Amino acid sequence: MQMRFGPSGNSESFFAEGHKTTIEQPKWLHENFALDAFEYSFGRGVRITEKSARQIGEAFDAYGIQKSVHAPYFINLATEEEQKKVSCLKYFEQACRAAQWMGARRVIFHPGAQGKMEREQAVKNILTLFPQILEKLEAQGLLEGITLCPETMGKLGQIGDIEEILRICALDERLIPCVDFGHIYARRLGQFGDKKSFAAILDGIESSLGKERAKQIHVHFSRIEFTKGGEKRHWNYQDIQYGPNFDPLAALFAQREYTAVVICESSGKMAEDAATYRDMYLKAREAWQHESKM
Repeated sequence: MQMRFGPSGNSESFFAEGHKTTIEQPKWLHENFALDAFEYSFGRGVRITEKSARQIGEAFDAYGIQKSVHAPYFINLATEEEQKKVSCLKYFEQACRAAQWMGARRVIFHPGAQGKMEREQAVKNILTLFPQILEKLEAQGLLEGITLCPETMGKLGQIGDIEEILRICALDERLIPCVDFGHIYARRLGQFGDKKSFAAILDGIESSLGKERAKQIHVHFSRIEFTKGGEKRHWNYQDIQYGPNFDPLAALFAQREYTAVVICESSGKMAEDAATYRDMYLKAREAWQHESKM
């Protein structure tokens, strides 16, 4: 296994060159950037036919590009409203079914929001409802070939600091965290981003889930602007006034021999920045291998 890098969605340059649909994306990613991962977002709802999903999946397979999908943003496992609990199951069912059609291996999701509840109560609600949903998904065969990945969140009112995500992942060995390091940077109001702080996150995951499971984490990365409430918006690699920087994390991935999937969520330049992050990782790996031989 190896590290993989790719974008979430289509870069502005993809459309500027005259391309119109995602099925054209694999060839473009391969020929222009040699990327090997892609995340298809169903954030606003799963609106795809089985035929289209299979065609898109086959197009990515032709270029060896590993797929993941993002489940609808509407999921809120912390809810105490029965109808919304039913809706959560529906969103998971739709996302997992579409992922299976597409041949995607991972389904990323946002755990939920605190709302007016005490934070610990919201977390407990998630830890109660999510196993029930997992059981129903498994009964329908919708977890076959699928890894569910709860994501660290960027806004302070959202459930999803790294400790909360690890509590969710402890529910089932098939779960792997989606660690959005930009979100962590934002919810910590910029007090994050040196090698020590990145290492602390990885140490915590390894301690909680074991090193082998930790090595396979799903990663979202981009520079992020924040306010006192956390995440405000995503920026590009060239927007150096915002953090975090990828270099320290690239070095750690190389030193610890991770096989993570890194998805770039830059604003409009996802593919370009994914290639930049990939090259930074390869440079760090080469340096580490050279150092290890000395």
